[in-house]
Amino acid sequence: MYGMPGGSPTIAWLGSACVWPRLSAMIGAMKTAAAETAPLPEGLTQRVLRCFGLPAIPPPSLNTLRLLLDRYTRTTPWESASRIARRAQHTDAADCALLGEAFWESHFMIGTGGTCYESNYAFFALLRRIGYDGYLTINDMGSAIGCHSAIVVLLDGRKHLVDVGLPLHAILPLREGLQSTAESAFMRYTAKPLAEGIFEIWRSVPRDEPVFQLNDKPVAEAKYRAVTLHDYRHDGGQFLNEVVIRKVLSDQLWRFNSSERPLRLQQFVAGARRDHMLGDDPASEVADKFGIASDVVAEALAIIDVVRN
Repeated sequence: MYGMPGGSPTIAWLGSACVWPRLSAMIGAMKTAAAETAPLPEGLTQRVLRCFGLPAIPPPSLNTLRLLLDRYTRTTPWESASRIARRAQHTDAADCALLGEAFWESHFMIGTGGTCYESNYAFFALLRRIGYDGYLTINDMGSAIGCHSAIVVLLDGRKHLVDVGLPLHAILPLREGLQSTAESAFMRYTAKPLAEGIFEIWRSVPRDEPVFQLNDKPVAEAKYRAVTLHDYRHDGGQFLNEVVIRKVLSDQLWRFNSSERPLRLQQFVAGARRDHMLGDDPASEVADKFGIASDVVAEALAIIDVVRN
C-alpha cells in the first residue's frame, strides 16, 4: 500500500502494466499544445493542496509561494526512475511525457515526481490555478544549451525565480543589472546578472558553485512541449541511463544515485554527506525511503543495469 503525506488517502499499487496505459490516455489527450500552460483543474488543485497539508486555495503572495515550494519538495520527489520505466514501455518518445494533470495523477497513484521539464510544468500549472502570473523558461548548464527549465513568477511588479526542477529550495528575486540572494535551510542561492535578461544562478554547498544560466524570456507552450518530448529520445534525452532521486525528508536532504556503486542512500546534514549502504533489496529500500512504488524503482534499476552491462 502507498500512502501520501499530508492526509491523502492510501491507495494500492496497481503495477506498471495497469498505471502506464491509464496515464498514456491522458498523454494522448495533451499532445496538441494549447496556446499557454493550462491551470490545473480546480478539483485536482484541491487534491494537491490537501497533499501539501493546506485546507483551501490560498491567496497568491510571496509567503504563499514560499510555502508551496516548501511543501512540494517534501511531498514530491525529483526523480528519474519513472521516466526510465515509461520510456521502456513506449516505442515513441512522444508517448512518455507527463505534463500537468498526468504528472499529478501519477504522483497520487504511485508516488512519482519527475525531472525538470515535467516538474516545473506541473508546479506552474498549480500556480496558475492559484492565481499567479509568470512564465516557463529554458536555460543552459555550462556547454549544455537548453537543457534545464525554470519558472519566473511575476508578483507585485517584481520577478522571482522558482525552480522545483533542480530544485532550488528558496524563492530567488531577480533584479535586472543587480545581484540578489536568497537563503534556504540548506544553502544560499545567488543570481548574478550577465547581460540583459541573462543571469547566472549560483548555490553554496558549502562552497559557491554555478548551477545554471537563466535565460529570462518566456518560452512558447508548443516549444516547451517539444523540448520536453525530445528529452525522452535515446539520442539526447537526459537521465535515461541513471536513477536519481532527491527529496526533503524530516527537514534533511536525501538523495539516491544509481551511478554510485555499491548502491547507497545519501543524507546531507549541515552540508556534510553521510552514506547509508543498501542491502539485498535496494529497490524496496529506495522506494520506501522516497515514497515511490517499489515496482517502478525495481523496473528502472533493472533497465539501467542492462545498459551498464
